[in-house]
Amino acid sequence: MSATVTAIWDWAWARHQNELSWYVRPLFLLPLAWASYRRSVTGIVVTLVALATSMAWFPVPAAVDPQVASFLAFEQEYLTGSWPAGKILVTLLVPVMLAAFCAAFWWRSVAAGAVVLALIAVVKVTWGVVDGGGTGAAAWWSRRRHRTAAGRMAG
Repeated sequence: MSATVTAIWDWAWARHQNELSWYVRPLFLLPLAWASYRRSVTGIVVTLVALATSMAWFPVPAAVDPQVASFLAFEQEYLTGSWPAGKILVTLLVPVMLAAFCAAFWWRSVAAGAVVLALIAVVKVTWGVVDGGGTGAAAWWSRRRHRTAAGRMAG
């Protein structure tokens, strides 16, 4: 990679460590479903661009949860490592599933959209847990720890 691309990658990746960038990304499925249901190509494109760039919207966190750091290290290695045919096929599931999600709502089938959404969630978590050596549970465990700690403070 060129120095400029590397600098941009490092800048964005540092911000992706902020857990807010993880929490906000699934929310983009709501406007994506709405734009698809309304058959708005502009809405779909704008939402997908927002989804793709949202990892860099938040400031670099002061501290990074070790499980989050572990998962992000896996994710970064996945993206920057070698790309054998199997990895390419698995990665192509992302645009295929997003297209299926959009198609379901484009055809105004909320039930099919819900099924595709559930499939997206299962595939994402499975990928992170299986390929990531268990690191895919980082976001869930991190949220659970924060809720548990907040509950102890309030109680």
